[in-house]
Amino acid sequence: MSHDVTLLKGDGIGPEIARATRECIDATGVDIKWHIEEAGIDVYEKEGDPLPARVIDTIKKTKVAIKAPITTPVGTGFRSVNVRLRKELDLYACLRPCKSYEGVNSRYDDIDIVIVRENTEDLYAGIEFEEGNDETMKLIRFIEGMKGARIPMDSGISIKPISIARSERIVRFAFDYAIENGRERVTAVHKANIMKYSDGLFLKVARNVAEDYPDIEFEDRIVDNMCMQLVQKPQLYDVVVLPNLYGDIISDLCAGLVGGLGVAPGGNIGEDMAVFEATHGSAPKYAGKNVANPTALILSGVMMLRHIGETDAARILESAVADVIREGRHVTFDLKNDRNDHTAVGTKEMADAIIRKMS
Repeated sequence: MSHDVTLLKGDGIGPEIARATRECIDATGVDIKWHIEEAGIDVYEKEGDPLPARVIDTIKKTKVAIKAPITTPVGTGFRSVNVRLRKELDLYACLRPCKSYEGVNSRYDDIDIVIVRENTEDLYAGIEFEEGNDETMKLIRFIEGMKGARIPMDSGISIKPISIARSERIVRFAFDYAIENGRERVTAVHKANIMKYSDGLFLKVARNVAEDYPDIEFEDRIVDNMCMQLVQKPQLYDVVVLPNLYGDIISDLCAGLVGGLGVAPGGNIGEDMAVFEATHGSAPKYAGKNVANPTALILSGVMMLRHIGETDAARILESAVADVIREGRHVTFDLKNDRNDHTAVGTKEMADAIIRKMS
């Protein structure tokens, strides 16, 4: 069976690891018809839009995409392409497995945590009011008149919406994932002790949804306590479901538990579309040098293969990646015990080693 998949090459190190990932996926023997698209800072400089409409249209046609890293300017420039993709395609669930692989430098062993992050609301909804604007002043005066809360007039304001419907669908996604993948526990993370009408609503919905899944253990944790728990005893956790901002933070924390973003894959999933991506950045200083670690994007390809029903190919590719990392010979510098190890190989050479393991 042939599968149509969009490949976004990204910028920075993106094109290099995209090429490596494509070659590894093709080596599994799965029949993929690739639809190559470009997005990011280079496209923005040429066309004034880092995410042209044609890219969205292509993903809507193929229903599945894998995306290499795309630069997001800090403080200025265009808004995150990642956030735009999630919002425009309603990719409401961010799925980030954090799994230990033998040979990766880490303080922990035997971690297998799956983060399920709500993608469409919370503080990432983009409802912001810039300091000094007339509308911001009006909002501050309105809040003061309505709630009696005094807000400094030189404040910038971001709105944090959390809804029943979107909380329910992300929590159900987490429970359904647990059932489909033989998981035993779902943990909801929140700050309901302080934000009673936003995080409190998320927790209330999570508890209600949990009643429909009696075979899956349910618990909840306050987000600051959860950070401590993950550092002290991460093996206790299985599937973790969170609102958007906490999910962003906790998923990076969990990536750190298993060795860093270089081995952390991710997927953004909606009702009928999905975009898989590495969770690290575009690392422009390494662009074109053939030194970037392709593991995270290749493992995102493993997730993509599972999503399209090619489970045998996904298992074979993940096993090949694990073997190469465990042996430690044909890996990039960041996967060596000593980052200055002269035996480190390049992006292409690591991908070639993974391909050889599948032959």
